[in-house]
Amino acid sequence: MEQKKIDRINELARKARTGALTEEELQERAVLRREYIESYRNSLVAQLENTYIVDEKGNKTKLKKKD
Repeated sequence: MEQKKIDRINELARKARTGALTEEELQERAVLRREYIESYRNSLVAQLENTYIVDEKGNKTKLKKKD
């Protein structure tokens, strides 16, 4: 996610704490939050897909996805 979008999320959060957001700002905040969460989730999944467990004998085992 672009830093510009993260900055906008933070800007809207500060504005929400100090006063009310307009309907357009609430919608924009919701869209940006969804995009941020999706980006974070994809990053985490990619990291876990490249994670291995090494046992005492040095054998590498790839993490298995739970169903």
